[in-house]
Amino acid sequence: MALSDIQRIKRLGRYLQRDRKRILIILAILLPVAIAGAIQPLLVGQAISTLRGEQAAPWIRDLPTSEAIRLLISVLFISVVLRLLLQGYQTFHIQSVGQRLTARIRDDLFSHSMALSLRFHERMPVGKLLTRLTSDVDALAEVFGSGAVGVLADLVSLLVIAITMVLIDWRLGCLLLFAQVPVVWMILWLQRRYRKANYRVREELSQLNADFQENLQGLEVVQMFRREVVNGKHFFRTGSSYRNAVNGTIFYDSSISAFIEWVALAAVAMVLSIGGLLVSADAIGLGTLATFILYAQRLFEPLRQLAERFTQIQGGLTAVERIGELLEQPLEIEDATSEDLNRDCNLLIEEPERQGEIIFENVSFFYRPDEIIIKNLNFKVSPGEHVALVGPTGSGKTTIIRLLCRLYEPQTGRIFLDGKDIRSIPLKELRAKLGVVLQDTFLFSGNVADNLKLDSNLENKELMRICMELGLNPLLNKLPNGLDTQLRERGGNLSSGERQLFSVARVAIRNPKVLIMDEATAFMDPSTEATLQKDLDRLLERRTALVIAHRLATVEAADRIFVLRRGELVEQGSHQELLLQGGLYAQLAELQEKGLAKL
Repeated sequence: MALSDIQRIKRLGRYLQRDRKRILIILAILLPVAIAGAIQPLLVGQAISTLRGEQAAPWIRDLPTSEAIRLLISVLFISVVLRLLLQGYQTFHIQSVGQRLTARIRDDLFSHSMALSLRFHERMPVGKLLTRLTSDVDALAEVFGSGAVGVLADLVSLLVIAITMVLIDWRLGCLLLFAQVPVVWMILWLQRRYRKANYRVREELSQLNADFQENLQGLEVVQMFRREVVNGKHFFRTGSSYRNAVNGTIFYDSSISAFIEWVALAAVAMVLSIGGLLVSADAIGLGTLATFILYAQRLFEPLRQLAERFTQIQGGLTAVERIGELLEQPLEIEDATSEDLNRDCNLLIEEPERQGEIIFENVSFFYRPDEIIIKNLNFKVSPGEHVALVGPTGSGKTTIIRLLCRLYEPQTGRIFLDGKDIRSIPLKELRAKLGVVLQDTFLFSGNVADNLKLDSNLENKELMRICMELGLNPLLNKLPNGLDTQLRERGGNLSSGERQLFSVARVAIRNPKVLIMDEATAFMDPSTEATLQKDLDRLLERRTALVIAHRLATVEAADRIFVLRRGELVEQGSHQELLLQGGLYAQLAELQEKGLAKL
C-alpha cells in the first residue's frame, strides 16, 4: 500500500470518530470468535483420541469414555453457538458503521462538489462526478464492511490457529505455516497489478456513465437528427472498453483463488503423508493427525476469504484514491477570513454604503494564459443605473456576470459592490444582494412553491400575494394544483416562457439590490412578454441593473450601453451617442435592423 493510500485512509478515519465505542467492541470480539473457531478441530481430534484409547487432554483423561465424549460434544456445541452469535452481532454492527461512514463521506463529497468553482465543473463530466458520489462510495462501504474488519478477523484467526498448532505438534504446525508463504507472496505480487486494473475499471465506468447521461440530456437532438445508430456505436465502444477492463480484474481474481485451492490441497496431502508416517511410528496419535487435517482446512479458510475480499479491498483502495482526489480539489472561491482581511487591509474601501454601485477595476480573466476572456476591464455603474452589455458572441458578457457573482475569480484586478471588494463580502450575503435571471431557466424537481422560494422562508400565503402582484395568476390558475403543482425534471411540463416567468418571480421575491438579466424575456411570446413588462419595470425601479441584451428595444431603454469586443470595453454611452459615433455598436444596430445579427 502506497504512502498516499495510508494518508488518505487516515484522513477518512476521522469519519469513524463518532463510532469509536462500537468499533472497539467489534475489535474486542475478534479474539473470542477466533478462539471459538480454533478449538473446534482440537475437540474433534480429542474425541477421536478418546475413542481410540490414545492419550487425551488432562481435563478429560480420567473421565469414562462416554462421559468424555458427551463433554466434548457439549463444549463443541457451545463453541459453535457462541461463534455464530458473536459473528452475527459483529457483522450487523460492521455493516451499520459502514453505512454511517459512507453517509458522512457522501454528504461531505456533495457539499465539497457544490462548493467547487464552475471552472472545475466545466472540465469534469457530470457522469464521472456521479460515479465518485455513488459507486466509489459504495465500494468504500463494501471494503469497510466486508474487507477491513474481515481482514483483521482473518489475521487474528490465522494467529490463533498457528499458535494452537505449534503448541500441539511443532513439526506439523511449522509444515502448514510454511505452506502459506507462497500464497502470501502471490497475493503481494498480484496486488499492484490488480490495483492498476481496478483503477482502469473505475475510469471506464465513469466514462460509461458520462456518455449515458450526455445522451439522455441530449435525447431531443439525438432523435431529431437521427443520431441513435452513431451514438449507439460510440456507446458500444465505451461499453466494450469497460468490459475489457473488468475482464482484467477477473483474471487476477480467479488466478489467486485457483492458486490458493491448489496450495491448500497440497498442504493437506503433505499432512496426510508426513502425519501418516508419524502415526505409524507412534510419534503422534490418530486424533492429533485428524486435528491437523482439520487445521489444514481451517488455516487456508482465512486465506480463501482474503482472496474473495481481494477484489473488495483493492476496489476500496481505488475508491479511497478517487474520493481523496475529489476531496483534495482546492476551493477556489471561499469567504475571506479575518486573517486575509487584516493581511490585505486595502480590500475594504471605507466610504458610505452605496446601494447597488458596481466597479470593475483592472479586471482580467482567462481559462488559459493564451485564451484571455476579459482583458484589463474598467467601468463603474452608479446606484440605480441601468446598463446594457452588448457585443459579438464570445466578447465576455456572461463572464462579467459570473465574475460579479463570484462564480469565477479574476486573475488580476478587483470588483467592488457598494464600495466593498466582493472578496470581503460573505458569499451568502453577496449573492443575496444580486438577483440573476438567466436566459436558460433551471427548475428543480418538486412543486412550484419550492422552486419560487428556494432558500427563503416565505409562507405560501405571502408567496401567493407576491405572485398576484407579478401578474402570475393566469399561469397559476392554468396549473392543476397551483403552487402545489409538481414539476418534472428541469420543469419539463412547462413551456420555456412559463419557466422564464417563474425565474423572474423568484428573483423578485428576494428584493435584490442589483438585478442581472440575460435577455429575460427571450423565450416569451409577445402576449406573455407584454403582461410581464409592467412588473419588470417595477422590479427594475430604483435598482441597479446589468442586462445582457440581444434586442434593440431592450438596449434603447438602458441608461448606458457597454460595447464589448474580445473582453475589452471598446465603447460606452447612450443609444443615440453610440449611433452617432459610428463604431461597432452602430454596425451591430444596423445589422439587427436588417435582421442579419443580434447585438
